[in-house]
Amino acid sequence: MTDIDLVYLYVDGSDPNWIAKRNAFIGIPSGKQEHCEGRYADNNELKYSLRSVEKYAPWIHKIFIVTDQQTPKWLDCSNPRVQIVDHTEIMPPHCLPCFNSVVIEHHLHNIYDLSEHFLYANDDMFINQPVTPDFFFGKDNLPIIRFNRRILRKFTLYLKEKVLHRPLGVYVKTIQNAAALVEEKYGIYYGSKTHHNIDAYLKSTYRHTREAFAEEINATLCNHMRSETDIQRNIYSYVALAENLGHLQYVSQYTSFRFHIDNRRHYKKFLKYKPVLFCMNDSQFANDDDRACEVAFLSQLFPEKSQFEI
Repeated sequence: MTDIDLVYLYVDGSDPNWIAKRNAFIGIPSGKQEHCEGRYADNNELKYSLRSVEKYAPWIHKIFIVTDQQTPKWLDCSNPRVQIVDHTEIMPPHCLPCFNSVVIEHHLHNIYDLSEHFLYANDDMFINQPVTPDFFFGKDNLPIIRFNRRILRKFTLYLKEKVLHRPLGVYVKTIQNAAALVEEKYGIYYGSKTHHNIDAYLKSTYRHTREAFAEEINATLCNHMRSETDIQRNIYSYVALAENLGHLQYVSQYTSFRFHIDNRRHYKKFLKYKPVLFCMNDSQFANDDDRACEVAFLSQLFPEKSQFEI
């Protein structure tokens, strides 16, 4: 296996300069899923995620942290294994400023010197057990694509929206948009969706997909905040599967666990499943007490400083 890099998105929602920029372009948080405080809150998750990487995946080659003119105060930027990548380095001017992670994700392949094999994570995703490269890439070096199984998803979404007249959420629509484009081009409908944890990609497939759907994706790049017209990054995994450039695996909670930090019962479930990967998902439903509980949990789980900290 060749080098495998890791890419994060990072935002510090408490930064006054960043807040002023956000408020000028998309307004103060509305409390809705697509524009709530929890979407921008920084609870030092990235620090603990890097601790988990050093502990359980020390073989990762280089770590790129994509930000908007921000650097975590605790980050040791002199470490040659970590590099800050500003939005301006990978995104065209007409897309900026961007507060929409879905749009930012469409530019990851533009990171200079990014390896052909790379992993992508939000800053609230963690590794909880020792993993080797073959957890993310097969013997043929193609990515292992992990989805949550969703049987009859196309039918259930149609039933919900068209028959029951219940609106679909923005996140669901962005996944639906990706699935519809791939179905139109390849004649295959992928109803499953990302497991919302660390994903594996080939840069060449990412770039190819970006070019194949350039017209459709380019039409969304000025969505400064999340929009129902966005095209979720699932499209890169769907294309990899359609072109036999990836291996599909459905996850269980033993493999990939998604915390909702507002649901305290998830802490007991975590201890039960002891997952390989997990995500601490902030949202419009979480409050400061939930975030304090999350930090206490992470600091207990990963107490040792990593080489990436000052």
